Amino acid sequence: MTTATVGAPGSPQRYLHSLWLLSARDLRVRYATSALGYLWSILDPLVMSLIYWFVFTQVFQRTVGHEPYIVFLITALLPWVWFNACVSDFTRAFNKDARLVRSTAIPRSIWVNRIVLSKGIEFLCSLPVLAGFVLVAVFTSSTPVTIGWGLLLFPVALLLQTILLVGLGLLVAPLCVLYSDLERTTKLILRVLFYASPIIYSVSDLPSWAEPIAAFNPLSGIFTLYRVGFFPEVWDTPSVVIGAVMSILFLVAGVLVFRRLERPVLKEL
Repeated sequence: MTTATVGAPGSPQRYLHSLWLLSARDLRVRYATSALGYLWSILDPLVMSLIYWFVFTQVFQRTVGHEPYIVFLITALLPWVWFNACVSDFTRAFNKDARLVRSTAIPRSIWVNRIVLSKGIEFLCSLPVLAGFVLVAVFTSSTPVTIGWGLLLFPVALLLQTILLVGLGLLVAPLCVLYSDLERTTKLILRVLFYASPIIYSVSDLPSWAEPIAAFNPLSGIFTLYRVGFFPEVWDTPSVVIGAVMSILFLVAGVLVFRRLERPVLKEL
């Protein structure tokens, strides 16, 4: 991509066009040399789901989650893969394309948003995995999936996760340029966050003292919104409300921090 391609800052249409070009480039680079291509978007969450399903249903006696457990798992694992991939890439969003970040005049926030968009497209492409397991469970499971009105909240979860990721990206990306140790720290935080988020369990499975704490993890409310269309019993109003508020607060904080750190980041690059 050349400087002329992206051009100078202008209308929102030009920004969106540049965002799409950069996101499409990321997807082409990711899959250009891959024999499996699109299938990699499916294999990662699929393998993770099957491993956890096997461990918690065939090896150990499971006391958390809901049946069918494979559907319960994958409804949270798919958005987790999107979240994890985005935050991991945020840590090197500017360093990876330092020359382009310095030389182009487009708003630097586009280097964060293109990660959210490209990984979001991969998330949407992985949804057939969820649909497939739901269909199998509907016809074969002893405790079939109930598809209810809560499925209408799936787009709300998608929107809230996008807001959360953009906010986190605007925070993490510039800070990792100024403080290189944060890249490794972020990886450790993501490992802890996987088990601190209701992926292999639901918020209702937690001890009563832990539920209020878990509600302040915005992923708790977001994953609840993803699941409620199939498991209405997981609905937890405090987690959803607090998760929505936290996502918006992260976005506001991200915008403020990004504006303050943009110039120091350009000097560092």
